Amino acid sequence: MLYFAYGSNMDWEQMKRRCPSVKFISVARLKDYRFAIARTSYSRGCGSAGVIPEPGACAWGVVYDIEEKDFGALDAAEDYAPGREKNSYTRREGTVYADGAEGKNFLVELYFPETEQNPPLPNPEYKRLIVGGATQWGLPQDYIRELEELKVAVAGQRC
Repeated sequence: MLYFAYGSNMDWEQMKRRCPSVKFISVARLKDYRFAIARTSYSRGCGSAGVIPEPGACAWGVVYDIEEKDFGALDAAEDYAPGREKNSYTRREGTVYADGAEGKNFLVELYFPETEQNPPLPNPEYKRLIVGGATQWGLPQDYIRELEELKVAVAGQRC
């Protein structure tokens, strides 16, 4: 199954731990969504990434191929349980474009956040995973610069 990662799951080491079957397929773009710190990660204790609908915007990320058996671990990491009344994220199908090209599209699974009004800032380690993954996979430089500008919580600040 194809999966589109746009946050900390772009980090290759984290993905290999979560989903041992993972294989890199392509860099890709999600149309009409923007990257944002959208909610609280209760496992990390800080703000976590999401994609928010916004006409004309785009969010970049990575397409991986993952065996179906590994989606259970990924769902758990994203605090998603099919059929549960309240989840942090919902996994649904979406279309992304390989290397940003409109003609090369993939139907992928991706996680959409249950957004919060005032989510906390991410912590420095979480930001490092996102920026490091984006850099490793060669996402567009202007997009990486946007990610590098993410504000992070400092010691003693609500994270």
